[in-house]
Parts: sequence; C-alpha cells; structure tokens
Amino acid sequence: MAGVDFLLFEQPTGYAIFKVKLQNDNIGSRLKDVQESINDLSNFSKLVELQSFAPFKGAAQALENANDISEGLVSDYLKSIIELNIPKSKSKDQINLGISDKQLGPSIKEFFPYIDCISNEIVQDLLRGIRFHGEKLLKNLNEGDLERAQLGLGHAYSRSKVKFSVQKNDNHIIQSIALLDQLDKDINTYSMRVKEWYGWHFPELAKIVNDNHTYAKLVLNIKDKSNLSDDNLHEIASLVNDDSNLAQKIIDMAKISMGQDISNDDMENILTFAKRTDSISNYRINLFNYLNDKMHLVAPNLSELIGEVVGARLISHAGSLTNLSKQAASTVQILGAEKALFRALKTKGNTPKYGLIYHSSFIGKASPKNKGRISRYLANKCSIASRIDNFSDDANNIFGKVLKQQVEDRLEFYNTGKSPMKNSDAIKEALKLNGGASDLIESSNKEEKKDKKEKSEKKEKKDKKEKKEKKEKKDKKEKKRKAEDEGEEKKDKKKKKKSKD
Repeated sequence: MAGVDFLLFEQPTGYAIFKVKLQNDNIGSRLKDVQESINDLSNFSKLVELQSFAPFKGAAQALENANDISEGLVSDYLKSIIELNIPKSKSKDQINLGISDKQLGPSIKEFFPYIDCISNEIVQDLLRGIRFHGEKLLKNLNEGDLERAQLGLGHAYSRSKVKFSVQKNDNHIIQSIALLDQLDKDINTYSMRVKEWYGWHFPELAKIVNDNHTYAKLVLNIKDKSNLSDDNLHEIASLVNDDSNLAQKIIDMAKISMGQDISNDDMENILTFAKRTDSISNYRINLFNYLNDKMHLVAPNLSELIGEVVGARLISHAGSLTNLSKQAASTVQILGAEKALFRALKTKGNTPKYGLIYHSSFIGKASPKNKGRISRYLANKCSIASRIDNFSDDANNIFGKVLKQQVEDRLEFYNTGKSPMKNSDAIKEALKLNGGASDLIESSNKEEKKDKKEKSEKKEKKDKKEKKEKKEKKDKKEKKRKAEDEGEEKKDKKKKKKSKD
C-alpha cells in the first residue's frame, strides 16, 4: 500500500496541511512503543512538517466550514487551500492525502482527481499526534487558544444542529401527550382514594355522581354532610351542570345517609387531598386545551383528519413529526402494535390490522368486516397528511378536511356502494380551497391532458398494430388456402390423366 504524502487537519482555528516526511508501516503500528513515540514531540516532529496553516477569519466562517465538513462537502475556502498547497505532481502518480472523515474523500476527489484520500489507522495515529502537539506545531498560537476556539465552535455547532423552531416544534407535543397519559392514571388513582376515604362519611354520593372531577368538587363544597340543607341547593346545582333534581337528590341522601361521623382532623386531611385532586384535574383540562392548540399549529392536517390526541400519540410513538412523515403507510397502520406484530410473525399467526389508529372514530364507525380495510385506507391518508404538515411552509388544515372527506366517502362506499372521490379530484379541490395555487392547478390540468393525449396515442398505435396483425394473419390463411386449392387441382389433373391412359 502506498504511503501518505500529506495530511489535512481541521481544527476550530483553521485548516492545516502537513507534509509527511517519514512513512510509517502497518506492521507494528499497534505496538506500545510505537504508540508512545507519537506522544513525544521530538520523535513526532521527525514524521510530519507543517506545510501551510490557513486560519478562519471569524466564528461565522468556522461554523460554516464545520457544517460543510460534517456533511462531507468541500467549501470554497478548503478548495483554495488544497489547490495552493498540494500541487499536481509532474508524474502520473496519485498524491495520497490523509483525512479524518471518510465522507469528505469523494468530494475532494471530485474537485481534485489526482488526489487519493486515505483514512486508515496510520492516518488517524498521525492526526492524533498533530492534535496532541497542536499548539507547538502550529505557529502564532498562544496557550489556551485552541481550547477556547473548540468551546466556542462546539456551542455554535450544537445550536445550529438543534434547528429549534418556536412555531413548529413537536417536542412539546411528545411531552404533553406523555404527561396527559400520566395525569389520567394519577387522577383515576387519586379519585378512587378520595371516594374510598370520603365514602366512610357519605357513601351514597359515589353512586349518585360518577364523574371523578365533579365528585372532588362536591367533597370540597359539602364537607360535613350534617351541614347540608336545602339552602345549599343552588351551590350544589352549579357543580352538577345546573341539574336541580340531582342536587336535591344529593341533599336528600345526605339527610338519611348511613355514613359515620368524622372528626375535624380527618375531614381536614380529606379536603386537602380532594383539593389536590381537583387542582390536578383542572390542570389536565388546561393541558388538553394546550395540546389541541399545539397540534393545530404543528400538524393541522393530521389533527383535522384523525384528531388531536390520536395524532399526538402517532407523533410521540414515531419520535417526531419528521420521523412519522418518513414512515410508510403500512408502518403507520400498525404503529403501536409492535408486540402483537412480532408475536404473530414468531407464531406464524395473523398480523394485527391496526395500532394506535384504532382509537380513531372512523374505525369505530366501520363494520367488523371492514375495519381492516378502513384502517389501511386511513393509514394511507395519515401518511399523506403528516408529510404535508412536515414539509409545507404554509400550515393550514385544508388538505386535512379533504382527506377526512375522502375517508368518510370510503366508509359510505363500503356500506352503500356509492363511488368515492378520486385522489386527483381531492387534491384539485384542496388546491382550489387553499387559494393562490392556480399555477399548480393549471400545471396539473396540463399534465392530465398530456397523459390523456399520450394514452389515446398509445391506444391508437395499439389498435393499428392489432389491425395489422389481424390482416397479416388473414393474408397468410388465404395464401395457405389458395396453395391447398392449387395442390388439390394438380392432384385431380394427374388422376384424370392416369384414368385416360
């Protein structure tokens, strides 16, 4: 294997080109003595020599070049440095350039065909030595300059990679839906404890009121049942959706309740816990409203199609809206049913028809035999909606409305047989509703006309070809028949001649 001629060293302060004076061998490169010799400046300086050092003009240029390097691109600045410091050899031999990142190799080769990029173990050892002795090998650098530049570039590079957007940020959706599920579990647990605890004092209340949040509010208002009278009718009615009959029933049951009396200390603890349950329930309502607003902002079409909660669960399970938009429709269909899928594959049973999308109202409306069909169709539309939400600049729910209408039409088609709207017609309708999309509509109409024209031309060519083939077959049959007739006539003549003789 040919040795390394030059080394490209990227660092926060600029680019450095080193010339390799002595070539290392692969054999023995992993030996302890060889590895330790790299840490010795006197030994390492015999291996490499600084050819050129080109510093960056500022932090912005450093960040720009760092982004290019991470994506495997050669910036104009790096291109000019390589062009000036690694001249084309007079002989036909290739120049070997050692680089740290393999992705950068093809880009350099594209601009400089006479350079072969190498990123093997020897190159990495040499670059490690340059990194270790950087301050002494590079000129005009003070102690601590490299550390400060690394820290500044690291922070800037991290900020640029995060790509945070205030308007379209699905991280809050993922956290909100996870917290919503946790709150539902906690509220159910707390409500059960409040009912059990307060039930020793007023057991009949749990049978009259089923809603957990309403029960906690009533506990805070009623407190000791002995104090409840007809004067409290309006207060109780305001807590049970202004149902005066239900409020009167609560008051009547409190008068004849079988519950035991309770001390002030016990009642105070019950009320404290009921107050905490009530506050968590109120926060759950506010969180749900926040999630709805966030979903309509980040994924309006998906929210319109399948609902805010189910859409948020899909985004959370996929990891992000971008990941969801990259999923195939068949994957979206069974998202959330991975255990059932792998169990079915292992046991060679029937695979699941739906995952998280089962909670959609469309699956509930479908008949049992059509649930699998509508789930497949709905997953297809969810995949389209998520891609529109993720990649469109103008966020609106117009496409979601049209896609939802398509799913409803498909449900009606399964029940009545009425033909649903075609996809092309649905997209055209959405573009018309979107406004300012006349160019797209015209282009789609032109493409449709072009397709129709091409189809008609193909059909004409096919008809002509079939007619030609039929005519050829007919001519062959006629020729064959004529030949057979002529053969029979000749035979008849021969027989006549024989009979005369």
